[in-house]
Amino acid sequence: MKLVIFGATGALGRECVEQSLDAGHEVSVLVRTPSKLSAAVRARVTIHEGNGLDAEDVSRALASDCDAVLFAIGIDRHSPEDLCTTATRHIFTAMRKNGIRRFVWCGGGSTPVAEDRITLGSRFVALFGKTFMGLRNRDKTHQLAFLLENDDVDWLGVRPLQMGKGPRKEVYRLGFDRFSGMSKISFADCAHAMIGMLSNDEWLRQAPIIQY
Repeated sequence: MKLVIFGATGALGRECVEQSLDAGHEVSVLVRTPSKLSAAVRARVTIHEGNGLDAEDVSRALASDCDAVLFAIGIDRHSPEDLCTTATRHIFTAMRKNGIRRFVWCGGGSTPVAEDRITLGSRFVALFGKTFMGLRNRDKTHQLAFLLENDDVDWLGVRPLQMGKGPRKEVYRLGFDRFSGMSKISFADCAHAMIGMLSNDEWLRQAPIIQY
């Protein structure tokens, strides 16, 4: 499968790139700073230098033959408002132009969906996100709302809670199970789940929680 990965220089994005290559996919990336990719990765991927906030850069990255998009752009306190939402708008425009159907994305557990089991733990996560993760919480909320409004694209993805370094176990839960602020997943297993969604429609137009 021919993939374009956004956010390839971040912790999750690096896992998406390496695991996609190991799985035999043909990978292109859009990155602002190619030097942040390891030499080994640079030798194995097609690099488009540019910014996900620039519609022309996104269109250029998706202009070649492509089967799916993996979205792993992260947000920190220096990110512009609605970074992920704006980039997703540009991506969807380019996907429609080029007949690309599949979009697999990483959201956030502090963004609730209708299918979630509402518990004390999930309420704490939502409150914590609004109070202490304002920029990220707003962006992921807006991004999810945009996805829900666009059902002509085959989008799906995961919502991790605490995500950090750790081994790829390939054993985790995907769904709308009980979760809390203590729910964890590694970058490696989050990427594994996303890559699995490239060819699996089980969670089509849904965003399940991913956790151990």
